[in-house]
Amino acid sequence: MTNQHIGIGDLSIATTHYMIEHSTLAGHQGVDVGKYHHGLGQEAMSVPASDEDIVTLAATAAAPLLERHGTSTLRTVLLATETGVDQSKAAGLYLHPLLGLPHTTRIVELKQACYAATAGLQFAAGLIARDPTQQVLVIATDIARYDLGTPAEATQGAAAAAILVTADPGIAVLEPVTGVHSSHVMDFWRPNHRTTPVVDGKLSVTSYLDAAERAYADYLRRGGRDLDEFTAFCYHQPFTEMAYKAHRHLLGAHGRTTSQQETDSALTTSTHYNRTIGNSYTASLYLALASLLDHRCDLADQHVGMLSYGSGCVAEFFCATVVPGYRDLLRADAHDRAITARKPLSYEEYRALHEFHIPTDAGQHTMPEQTSGPFRLAAVDGHERIYETR
Repeated sequence: MTNQHIGIGDLSIATTHYMIEHSTLAGHQGVDVGKYHHGLGQEAMSVPASDEDIVTLAATAAAPLLERHGTSTLRTVLLATETGVDQSKAAGLYLHPLLGLPHTTRIVELKQACYAATAGLQFAAGLIARDPTQQVLVIATDIARYDLGTPAEATQGAAAAAILVTADPGIAVLEPVTGVHSSHVMDFWRPNHRTTPVVDGKLSVTSYLDAAERAYADYLRRGGRDLDEFTAFCYHQPFTEMAYKAHRHLLGAHGRTTSQQETDSALTTSTHYNRTIGNSYTASLYLALASLLDHRCDLADQHVGMLSYGSGCVAEFFCATVVPGYRDLLRADAHDRAITARKPLSYEEYRALHEFHIPTDAGQHTMPEQTSGPFRLAAVDGHERIYETR
């Protein structure tokens, strides 16, 4: 075992080739766009091209980390997703030819709704505590897709976040105390026969708030930090306004009141990416962290409260303490380019992409070449996904 600090050594995010403005969606639906801009806190959402999926997003997010750090000490890849491409084969194994991963690397896929990447982060910390010379790559990659015309449609999105977990990290130390809560709640689930989830929106909000409160209570019982010790907070954001709901609820449960200015100071910079990308399930919390780090310049030695939630449900509260010099490792410009480079869609184009499905027969199918990203799903041949690198 080691007394070394363990945490986030590097962080990179990726999103899709396409996007749709919520003003476009609202115009088609005949609703006031304020319902989305203010009620949900959403301005746009990422939409995958026909030749993009969780594997291409994962590879795009992870490639900059491996380019900077190499793979000589990489021993484990933990890929978290709730929109997996196979019921048996881990999606991370497709990354071998795309990223040149070592064959001496264990690769596992993790699933628990939007929470699984946090499990991967904690598992990674345990592996590095046993052997501080190794590094672990945690990748959260998801495409949030709901039925057309449902209340959840406006909360769709897609993104990936790749996190390199190391000893003596360059971005943030993961403090060892965490608080967890889990319970059996049917607020959101996707049976095997469905391509979109079943959602009880009201129950999901109340379950999130209750789980957040209970996870933080467990964190305190185990010796965690008081709420006043945190400079900023990152919450899982199924929609951006949910972060504000959760923060107000957590503070209220502990007898705190907060002004709008104080709430904005604690949260706003963590919500920029989600506001225009939409829900990215397992990646959402780590897009919030990337957004916070990219948009604030005063976080060295500061404590960031992290609340992870996955429907069904599991929640975890933990602290990330930002390391001096972290800004030298950030990719704010690259993240901004990835977001601003997305091609806007008309409603008709968005609907066509939404209705597109990977063929399920055993034939040979070439995917339309749409994405401008470095990786694409080129074909499906006899149920085998074939990827290519540009």
